[in-house]
Order: sequence, then C-alpha cells, then structure tokens
Amino acid sequence: AITPATAHDWPKLLAGKQALHKSGITPALSAQCAQATRQAFATAKQAGLLTSLDLNYRAKLWSREQAKQTIEPMLADVDLLVGNEEDAHHVLGISAAATDVTQGRVEHAAYESVARQIQEKYGCRYVAITLRESESATVNHWSGCLLAQGKFHLSRRYSIHVVDRVGAGDAFCGGLVCGLLEQRPMQESLEFAVAASCLKHSIVGDFNKVTRDEVERLAGGDASGRVQR
Repeated sequence: AITPATAHDWPKLLAGKQALHKSGITPALSAQCAQATRQAFATAKQAGLLTSLDLNYRAKLWSREQAKQTIEPMLADVDLLVGNEEDAHHVLGISAAATDVTQGRVEHAAYESVARQIQEKYGCRYVAITLRESESATVNHWSGCLLAQGKFHLSRRYSIHVVDRVGAGDAFCGGLVCGLLEQRPMQESLEFAVAASCLKHSIVGDFNKVTRDEVERLAGGDASGRVQR
C-alpha cells in the first residue's frame, strides 16, 4: 500500500525494469526513506526483479543498532547483498576472523564463513564482499569474493594507486548486477565487477568513466596500461 509518508507508486516506477539496486545510505536518511526502501524491495521482489542492496554502513548517519533494526527486515526481499570488510560486522554483527582493516590486513578465507553465515541467516541468493587492503591512503590492494549457488568465488587481486576511491563500491555493484543480468558465469561476473571498481579508483569523482571494453580487457588479464590505438 502507498502511504502519504512515501507517496511512491512502486509498481508503476518498476514496471519493465530488470533490477532494483539500493544503497544502505538511503534508509539511514529518515524513517520515510527507510519505509520507501522497504516498499521498493517488496514490490521489486514480487515482480521478479533482481534486487540488490549495498550495506554501505555510515556511522555518522545512524548507530549499529538502528542499522540492524532497519536493514534486517529488508533482507528477505534482497537477492544480492553487497558489503565491504566492515559492513557485515557493523550492521549484521557477523565478523571475519584474523582480519584487521585498520592495519590493512585481510584474511580472504575468513570471508567465506562470513558470506555463508549471511546466506544461511537471511536467505540472500548472492553475497558479495569487497576486500580492501591498505598499505597507505594511496596504495591499496583490491579484490572481491562472491558466494553464489553454494560455491565461494575469489577474484584476482589488484595493486592500485588510488586517485579517488569514492564510487568504487558503486562501480563494483554495477558490474556485478550487469554480470548477473547477463547470466555470465559467477566467476566471470565477479571478475568484471572487481575490474570495474579497480578502474574507478583511477578516476576523479564518483562516476566511473570507463567503457565496457576497458573493463573486459582488465578483467581478462590485460593490466598493461598500454594506449589502444
């Protein structure tokens, strides 16, 4: 039902669409935004769209308790849940062992347990986690993992010089949703998403100004950086 608090006709807005992606920042902005997000996911799920949520926990917007109380009820309508090294801990209370992101240390194997716990508890079809290892603010190592169809996938690891990390998570989500909609193999979908987000680190601003061909080349192993003439 549409209430005055939300006033969005989600069936009409989502008609003819393939997927709905939301950021966890949106429901943190207000009770009305949280209500609208819940209604959007419920409508999209009922209509058979691919539903995707990036946890995107922001401590300056709400507490862990508020985030958990708000996000958990939405997860029944979420197909793809995405987070970074800290989101699962802050929002869902699920932590990776032998990992300290403040020291730039990531134990990749621990995230399989995190992903499986999330899937078992909430029923999400796909669970993806971006993995950032920081040597400094400008030198990072970037990779990702995906639990799908019972199998845990780990991407290749990129060493990157960060120009601007804003939007890297969005680029990852966009790449992964694209791969899933195109019904690519799961490993290929993950590699495409990680490559897209890797390239975003080299671009100022929050928009990923790259072409599909550039992402495909990097995902396919071409990290030479040579000019294409």
